[in-house]
Amino acid sequence: MSLGVHLDKDAGEAWWFLDTRMTIKADSATTNGAYTLLEFTAPRDFGPPRHVHHGEDEAFVVLEGGLRVECGDDGWDVGPGGFVFLPRSVPHAFLVVSGHPVRALQLTTPAGFEHFVAAVGAPAAGAGLPVPAAPDVPALAAAAARFHTEIVGPPLSSGPS
Repeated sequence: MSLGVHLDKDAGEAWWFLDTRMTIKADSATTNGAYTLLEFTAPRDFGPPRHVHHGEDEAFVVLEGGLRVECGDDGWDVGPGGFVFLPRSVPHAFLVVSGHPVRALQLTTPAGFEHFVAAVGAPAAGAGLPVPAAPDVPALAAAAARFHTEIVGPPLSSGPS
């Protein structure tokens, strides 16, 4: 069993994952497989495709900015201090709806989501967010399948501006 862990603000292994910055705060090794904790930053109008995690539950705590989250037939606007739990096997998606990037904590249990981030992303090459780019959806879906996640629909739409 690992011993306690301490990370200062901005510490942790940082990855550019899709259009986000994911900083690993706790992973499989530090939690003995219990959970993965990430701090993420995502730009306005970012949202992953609607997807289903078949092997893990996911939760967010929004620190700055705002998200529109849909889980099954439910939907919520989640602002600073807000929490949302997304159970495994239920389709869900989110969209950054604030006028500036969102910063949030993401908890997945059991641990292992950090391996998906590494398989799809790249080590952050600097501070801030990556240059926005359209995802390679077939490659993303293939990687997701290796981690018991299924892409089941498009990202949420921000609608007409």
